[in-house]
Amino acid sequence: MNPKIKLFIAVIFLLSLPVVTLNCQIKVDVKKKVVNQTNNRANKNADQGISKGLDAAENGIKGIFKKKDNSGNDQKSDTASKSGDNKGQASENKSAKEEKTQLQAFSKYDFVPGDQVLLYEDFSQDAVGDFPMLWTTDVAGEINSLNIAPGNWFNLNSTEGTYWFMKDIDFPKNFILEMDIVPKATGGRIAANLVFFGEASHSEMDKNGNPGTCGLQIEMEKAQWLTRGYTKGNSTFLTGSSTINPVEPEKVNHVIVWVQNRRVRVYHKGAKVLDIPTNIYDGSKFTRFCFKLYRGASCGSYISNIKITNAAPDMRSKLLTEGKLVSYGIYFDVNKDVVKPESYGTLKEIAAVLTENPDVRIKIVGYTDSDGADASNLDLSKRRGASVKNELVKTFGIDASRLESDGLGENQPVAPNDTPSNKALNRRVEFIKL
Repeated sequence: MNPKIKLFIAVIFLLSLPVVTLNCQIKVDVKKKVVNQTNNRANKNADQGISKGLDAAENGIKGIFKKKDNSGNDQKSDTASKSGDNKGQASENKSAKEEKTQLQAFSKYDFVPGDQVLLYEDFSQDAVGDFPMLWTTDVAGEINSLNIAPGNWFNLNSTEGTYWFMKDIDFPKNFILEMDIVPKATGGRIAANLVFFGEASHSEMDKNGNPGTCGLQIEMEKAQWLTRGYTKGNSTFLTGSSTINPVEPEKVNHVIVWVQNRRVRVYHKGAKVLDIPTNIYDGSKFTRFCFKLYRGASCGSYISNIKITNAAPDMRSKLLTEGKLVSYGIYFDVNKDVVKPESYGTLKEIAAVLTENPDVRIKIVGYTDSDGADASNLDLSKRRGASVKNELVKTFGIDASRLESDGLGENQPVAPNDTPSNKALNRRVEFIKL
């Protein structure tokens, strides 16, 4: 409604009021004050009572003249709607900006997982309440579910003891281990110690604090990170420490360890928290890993989603010469299509190959495992392929005309969908040269 009409109606309304008698018996000529107030409403010395009266009258008029939509519901005025739209647009812009900034903020995530998955352990094959079938221990432990995260979690529910993975793993010189860990709030300072080691025979029940020879221990503490390299004589070779982004109790912490020959790098919460160039004793060969807890120093934790891959594939050769690159370094949350920041290193390397070879065009194809409905998996894989394409365009400046995207869901598996590790092989993104 025209503001002049609103003001006119308000004035008529107030002029119809009788002269007001105050408690102090002083009579106030309301009509005269209304005229003065109407002439200069903004006057700071105007009568506050009349100002309130005008406000109330105007608000009442607004209520009478609210627009109705087709369903009879009240709608905001055009001005308010536009304001809301602007706020919505600003929110969308902010969201897009934050998403891009988030990925770029993880630029120190320079690791690139390889095209071989050596192990994936999410304990999905184990029943809640049981001890996991591929592990052993000298203390107590069981599979639990958590209210803060999906899936099964291995409860390292002792403050002293060792939890060994039973199968040998042929760790290459260059590998990456990723895991999710939820430290418990009470107890000591250490969430868990991750230990890599090599030995000729299994000695699971040996209570030596540092099993095997030529080991590497990564201590995940609530206040710091600590690493220890061990010699063949099982004595400490070199230690390293950092207080950057320690693990947080009662939260899911995604920890990444990159071993490159003798060099050890640890990543957490968007940062490289440790980088020790000679943390591993020369000539070490790892074949096993376990988690250690120490009496009086440990709090216990829940662990899941342990993935071990080789690292640093020859992307240029696979994409340009072989014509196809299979990547396990593009990360998504379960049933989501948003590219996670940990994908930065892989996307950066692919973008570099495309930038150096401007005539190359590629097709990005997403794949899933067989869990869930076929149609949902197909749709999810297509959305993931499109998200990877958009990230290469938006964050790394690749011309969109050089990229195509698609998804094939659970079709064309590269392994049977019968174990967690095989399912992890099928959850992949392929880059195909056109």
